[in-house]
Amino acid sequence: MSEKGDQLSLDRILSEIRREKGIDKPVIIEALKAALLTAARKKYGPKVELEAQFNPELGEIELFNFRTVVEKVRNEFREISLEEARLLDPEVEIGDSLGVKLDTKEFGRIAAQTAKQVIIQKIRDAEGENIFHDFKDRKGEIVAGSVHRFNKGNIIVNLGRTEGLLPVSEQVPGEVYHQGDRLKALILDIRKSTREPQIILSRTNPQFLVKLFELEVPEIAEGVVKIKEVARDPGLRSKIAVYSDNPDIDPVGSCVGSKGSRVQVVVQELRGEKIDIIPWSEDPTKFVCNALAPAEILEVVIDEAEKSMEVIVDDDQLSLAIGKRGQNVRLAVKLTGWKIDIKSRSQVKEMSRAAFKNLLSIPGIGSITAEILFKK
Repeated sequence: MSEKGDQLSLDRILSEIRREKGIDKPVIIEALKAALLTAARKKYGPKVELEAQFNPELGEIELFNFRTVVEKVRNEFREISLEEARLLDPEVEIGDSLGVKLDTKEFGRIAAQTAKQVIIQKIRDAEGENIFHDFKDRKGEIVAGSVHRFNKGNIIVNLGRTEGLLPVSEQVPGEVYHQGDRLKALILDIRKSTREPQIILSRTNPQFLVKLFELEVPEIAEGVVKIKEVARDPGLRSKIAVYSDNPDIDPVGSCVGSKGSRVQVVVQELRGEKIDIIPWSEDPTKFVCNALAPAEILEVVIDEAEKSMEVIVDDDQLSLAIGKRGQNVRLAVKLTGWKIDIKSRSQVKEMSRAAFKNLLSIPGIGSITAEILFKK
């Protein structure tokens, strides 16, 4: 093949690699140079001074063996006679270092295989670096992919150019996947590794819920409506507190959508997880009452020093306020950051009667005095 043909061939290869792998030409040239040097050192040994250069005119990687110009040659790979050197460069002198071009065809099958392995590894390294740079600023974003395979309970997700890892700890309990199933997940972290970047995914993180609402509610994406707080019991129930500075905007209605259309999309993605959308308030008492919805609150006794509240409800609202296995009050505590103690009206009355009896049992205190002290 002609020199021009070789150049076109190499240029075509470089272009194809760039197109298919997204790796720039200089990176591939460096990989080829490194591969050639590795293959040459297998043949000539590590002590030989070698240098690889890309010749853009010929479109090929050239390999040079740098030898010291001497009067008498003792090592043909490290030294060159003055007579031979002046055939290549008439101006060289004893002690100069002269680069002699080597015939790369001499390396043979083993050397060529080594070169191929180095090139493959370089390409992998460059691909990994590209993937890391593509994803390193995408923490907190949602990505869509398909289930590729399973590894000790972890799910390997095909994301196109690379794979993501959905660990067991970040999977929603009860969700079952099969190979090829589509799923969405939050990019939780991007870690560099010796092989390729690890993209850690999550479906349990509260921010996953936030980002799903951002996708479905334009007012959130635009910043008109803000999700102030989130609390999740993944796979079962979540609460989000929403707010808007604009009095003309209904933040809860914006998230629910017409006939529940927006929230239902999120519920479907979370495979039936119930979502309570409540209005956020800077008044902690009002916020706690909102957070305990759908229960109706009668009275709240607040202890700011302990950041705790005693919440009183009608007897028929007690189980609703607490929720199944304490779920409603637990999520309300997570959402508001306040300790919440819920009591029914009858429980409060019973406690009041018991406290009044205790006062009466104290020597010297009659019913009138007890009544006065109790009301205080």
